[in-house]
Amino acid sequence: MKEDQVNETIQRWRDTPEEDLKPEDYQQFKNLGSACLSLGDDAKLLKFVQDEKNQGIVKSMGCVLMAPLVNEVVKKETSRDPCQAAITHLTRTCRPEELLHSLLELIEDIHPGAISETIIALVPHLKTVLLRMEGRKAACVGLVLAALQKQLFHLPVPYTQQQEEADEHGLGRCCIALAEFTKSFVEEMKKKDGNSVSTAEDEELRTELLKFCMRSLKEPLLEAQLNRERKSSLWLFATEIMVTLPAIQVSLSELLFFNSLKKNTVMDNSQSKESRACLAYLLFVQLISIDSFPAVFSPIFVLQCNMEYINELLSSKKESHLLKGLALYEKSLESVQDNSLPVTLLELKSFYTVPQNLRQVLTDCPLQHLRESGLQVFQLFINKLDAEAKHKFFRCMLKVSNHAGVESFIVKNIKNQVEFSMKPGNANKWFLGESILSLLGLVLCLPQGAETDLLNNMDRIMESLNLLRYLLIRDKELWSNKDVWEALGRMKDEYLKMLRVCISMSRAHYSAELKALREDQRLKAKEARDAARSTRLVKSTTVKHEKVNDMSPEVQHQVLQSALVTFDLMESLIVRIEEITEEKLKIPN
Repeated sequence: MKEDQVNETIQRWRDTPEEDLKPEDYQQFKNLGSACLSLGDDAKLLKFVQDEKNQGIVKSMGCVLMAPLVNEVVKKETSRDPCQAAITHLTRTCRPEELLHSLLELIEDIHPGAISETIIALVPHLKTVLLRMEGRKAACVGLVLAALQKQLFHLPVPYTQQQEEADEHGLGRCCIALAEFTKSFVEEMKKKDGNSVSTAEDEELRTELLKFCMRSLKEPLLEAQLNRERKSSLWLFATEIMVTLPAIQVSLSELLFFNSLKKNTVMDNSQSKESRACLAYLLFVQLISIDSFPAVFSPIFVLQCNMEYINELLSSKKESHLLKGLALYEKSLESVQDNSLPVTLLELKSFYTVPQNLRQVLTDCPLQHLRESGLQVFQLFINKLDAEAKHKFFRCMLKVSNHAGVESFIVKNIKNQVEFSMKPGNANKWFLGESILSLLGLVLCLPQGAETDLLNNMDRIMESLNLLRYLLIRDKELWSNKDVWEALGRMKDEYLKMLRVCISMSRAHYSAELKALREDQRLKAKEARDAARSTRLVKSTTVKHEKVNDMSPEVQHQVLQSALVTFDLMESLIVRIEEITEEKLKIPN
């Protein structure tokens, strides 16, 4: 449009009552503003927006300029101070309800590559608009926070310290901006608390702020690597969330420990549990706000409540969740006295599922540092159980673990408990006398009888033989009941008999494989001397070793030799056990 036509149109808008403006007028006004911006006439547009004569137009149609102005600010190609000034003027002049509608549409349509820049540019102006609103402010605050967080969830959470410091995608800066944004509304809540009766609007604002905190705990804080020694932007955001909850009169203890006793109307249960799991981690592991947490809860009660969250975290496959779950489990156990957890706790679902999830970490997790941490926590949990609880837990794990490494760890703990029980003041019936027979029945057996793979079960078998040898050596200190001693003798005889058969079969199998491997190597050496003839021979005599044929011949040879050495070690232990038995029989009663 020519300048005279533009001036004529502007004059017409000035003279037209707001109710008579048409959709075409709004679109034309937006087009004119966008044209100014595309030509670089930011100052000209600002002058028009601030002109006293145009305030009626700006109040009526100025909202349509928000999107093009914000997009220009986000580009950051040159200094866009006039654009910022124009946006500020619009947020103070236009009707807040219409402005909010335009800004929510803008948030919804953010370009994926400009999420952080747009959020940071919008947040100060959103706060201005919301603070101008009189009715439905709480609901509008909730809409804005939900819309911003929905976009925020698309930003990747930094994994390393370098990524966090670089903040390439702007997640840290956005979180700090959001924390600053909510402060004004939190302050409103704090001013009203105790000074007047809470209105429905106050309660709605409290609920919307609580939703914001709970969503933030789930994303991004549950995914983030947090460290007290490194006050990163995400750490500061976590601190702000933990400060906000008490500020809006939300009890951390009620939220964590008694939330399930009342109907949760804030959000769906799965998200709430994940959020509360992160809250428990920040409180008990990172110690954020721990000074204001009531000290009246016993360590066992805290552990019992946290097991729900530990289970939630350890059932995940994400490293960040597993790390937090293991850390929360460890911290929850550290305050509990050794040998104090009663057997009744094992009847609770969480006290069964958490160790099973931990077992999955120990056996299936590909990350070594998580497996090592998991093993330490596993041992810590065992240490906290009382004698009866240990006895029941060991029986359960031997029945359901189906993993030789875990079973060998349990068998080693059984031996340690027997030794502990013999010390003055520690005597108990669960590891001395008749009660131990139910454990030994599970220990002194082979999972698949004579068909058991001895190499895969080597750790368990070696620990079981060490336990048996220990029991026989300490018989006078352990066994006052003749029936118990005789039962152990029967178990020992049956176990060693089956184990000898298994060793004999396995040795024959691996010896044959070793012989076949040597023959195969001899044929390949001959192939080098006579390629044509040896090719025919190899085709007719190839050895099919399903377990080792993917290895090099040198490694195959080493594995097979190692297997035979293992069988020798097992047999030497069996011989030693039988020697001890014979020595005991020679000693007169």
